[in-house]
Amino acid sequence: MDIKFWPGLTLSQLSTPGKTHGLQYPLEEDEMYKRHGNPMILFAGLLLYTAVAWAEKPFAPDSVAGTTRITAETAIDLAGTLPNLVIIDNRHAEEFAKGHIEGAINLLDTHIRRADVARLAPRLDTPLLFYCNGERCLRSSHAAKMAVGWGYTRIYWFRGGWQEWLDKQLPITR
Repeated sequence: MDIKFWPGLTLSQLSTPGKTHGLQYPLEEDEMYKRHGNPMILFAGLLLYTAVAWAEKPFAPDSVAGTTRITAETAIDLAGTLPNLVIIDNRHAEEFAKGHIEGAINLLDTHIRRADVARLAPRLDTPLLFYCNGERCLRSSHAAKMAVGWGYTRIYWFRGGWQEWLDKQLPITR
C-alpha cells in the first residue's frame, strides 16, 4: 500500500532511485554544478567585477574653472603667507578624524551650503583651499565649483589631496 504525499505522488515514487521529483536533498555534487554553476567560477567573476569597478572609478578633472590648481608644497606656502586662508577638507568626518591638514575645517561636499562657507569666509575675496582624498576623489572639485558659483574669487584646489600629502610625509593633525 502506497501512502499518498501529494496528489499523484506516493511513497514508493519518492524512494524510486533516479527520480528526484524536486524533493531529493542534498543535491549530488554534479547536480549542484548543473543547477548553480561552479562556486569558484562565481567567486572569480565577483572578484573580477570588483577589480574592474575600482579601476573605472573616475579621476578628478585636470582643472576646475575659476580655481588655481595647487600641489602640497604650494598649500604649505599659502598657509604660511596667507593668514586668512580657509582650508576646507571635503572628506567624510571619519576620515577627517583620522588625520587632516593643520587648520583644516571639515565640510563634506554633499552637505556644504553657501551659508557654511560664508560663515568661514564672509568676504568673496577670502582665499579658500579645497582638498579631499586625491585624484580619484571628486568631492573637492565639486565643492570648489560651488564656491566659484557663489562668487568667491581666490579659490585654490589641491587635486592631489590627502593622498599626495601622505605620500610626501607631510605633517598631519588629528
